Amino acid sequence: MRVRFSDVLNIINGKNQKQVENPNGKYPIYGSGGIMGYADSYICEPNTVIIGRKGSINKPIYVEVPFWNVDTAFGLYADKSKLIPKYLYYFCEKFDFEKLSTTVTIPSLTKANLLDIEMQLPPLDEQYRIVGVLDKVCGLIVKRQSQLNMLDELVKSRFIEMFGDPVANPHGFKRVTLSELAEIKIGPFGSLLHKEDYIEGGHPLLNPSHIIDGKVAPDSKLTISDKKYAELEAYHLHVGDVIMGRRGEMGRCAVVPYEGFLCGTGSLLIRVRGEVTADYIQKIISFPSFKKAIEDMAVGQTMPNLNVPIVSRFQIIKPPVKVQNSYYTFVKQTDKLELVAQKSLEKLEILKKSLMQQYFG
Repeated sequence: MRVRFSDVLNIINGKNQKQVENPNGKYPIYGSGGIMGYADSYICEPNTVIIGRKGSINKPIYVEVPFWNVDTAFGLYADKSKLIPKYLYYFCEKFDFEKLSTTVTIPSLTKANLLDIEMQLPPLDEQYRIVGVLDKVCGLIVKRQSQLNMLDELVKSRFIEMFGDPVANPHGFKRVTLSELAEIKIGPFGSLLHKEDYIEGGHPLLNPSHIIDGKVAPDSKLTISDKKYAELEAYHLHVGDVIMGRRGEMGRCAVVPYEGFLCGTGSLLIRVRGEVTADYIQKIISFPSFKKAIEDMAVGQTMPNLNVPIVSRFQIIKPPVKVQNSYYTFVKQTDKLELVAQKSLEKLEILKKSLMQQYFG
């Protein structure tokens, strides 16, 4: 049976939370991006689906407790005699709300547009069966993600245990300048790259904005051609190099995972000589206390900035090779477990995608 939202649910408008907001409140305050605070009263009943009215309109949230929704978020409350709330949530997760957006700049939805959405609605017992299957798959996905997070935390803990705070240096390791351990080079001057040099789908530039959570995150629209890439050979990044932002957020860096990247104008290239690994340098530089030390060394009043002389003077603790090898033996073993969990996660995500397509089209 095909139905409209207007036949099977009510839409609860959000309200400004100023009058009810209380840090010690009993009820969460939700916006389109998640919890924003707590309140003394609520608007929406438990088991309501949140859809953004503005901004994040394509990220539904399922809430199992009473809550207050702000004026940029709609609450979709299912008529349980016809529609299981969790079934509605999974449908919303599959549905592309972007195609209903009424504005170009900030994605927006109207109540009328939402009420006009059509969905295939099987009998309640079939809805329960579908929800049960998807709940199991999603539960396994959460477990795999949790495993990966725990393994990541385990490696971080082991790093601190074996090397300590790189600034406080509790183990009393020898300190050397970064220039003793690596070659350091600044990215190309702006005069070497012009607006017309940028194409889509070429060799990506890595600027500070393309380094996120210790990983490279290239922009496919900020790339250069093979010809321009060849002209700038001196700034090619190779596997195992460390790319580091030299302005803005200090300590933002990542190990280059594969060939074909170019060091951007806002970045520095750090190429280790073999006495320590690139991973070790990346972890030292991005360590919270070390990042604070870098901020104190940076120049520039409006935006912190680094140059080759400053980075060359970074004081890096240099543990004995035996200690380094012991740590990386542990990392190698952990990587094997991560690989198994990651492959399992990918298979589960493919399965979920297939099931969502099967159930909701």
